[in-house]
Amino acid sequence: MFKLFIGYILLSRIVGNPFLAILILLVIVYLLDRKYVGIFPNVTKPFRRARQISKLRTSILLNPNDVASKYELARHLSDRKRYSEAKDLFLQIQSRYDQSAEFWVELGLVNLKLGQLEEGESQMLQGLAINSKAQYGQPYLRLAEGFRDTDRDKALCYVSQFQEIHTSSSEAYYLAGSMYRALGREDDAKRSFAECTAIYRSLPKYKKRQERRWALRSFFAKMR
Repeated sequence: MFKLFIGYILLSRIVGNPFLAILILLVIVYLLDRKYVGIFPNVTKPFRRARQISKLRTSILLNPNDVASKYELARHLSDRKRYSEAKDLFLQIQSRYDQSAEFWVELGLVNLKLGQLEEGESQMLQGLAINSKAQYGQPYLRLAEGFRDTDRDKALCYVSQFQEIHTSSSEAYYLAGSMYRALGREDDAKRSFAECTAIYRSLPKYKKRQERRWALRSFFAKMR
């Protein structure tokens, strides 16, 4: 913090405008975070996704039988929270992806978000039956989130299943801690956050770059 303050003073003197100095400093902090930490969101991602959606729509318009483009478009629409439109596309291509774990997980997520919990759960479990580690176990957290307000025992069970897959991942323990907190299990949440930072310290240097943001988030989460 002291270094940031010194940097701000120096920038103010160089540019002669304190508000411009703050703006420059914020840009520098953002760029350093994107390169070394990754806490701040990628501001260019929504624009890239919008361009990709436009390209996929064009491809489908030119070739209505382009199944691969429909699948990718449905996934992008789901990311944009346009779940009804995404579901329509998924159902159009279901017969082509009947044995795909990723497909069933994606379709299940859409139904969970639309409030169709039983259907979404069934589809997600179907995908996990094909590949129990589909999307690195993230479907278990999605299921926990879906049942957080209606069946807490089931939600906790899914969090535990997620943790069984990731025994040495800082990200996994941060996400599990966040879910425990949402479920009102504060002691379990703090244990998960503590485990997250402990795992991070044990990682080799090359691995710490991709796990650093989760360790930092856990550190701040423990302070709440």
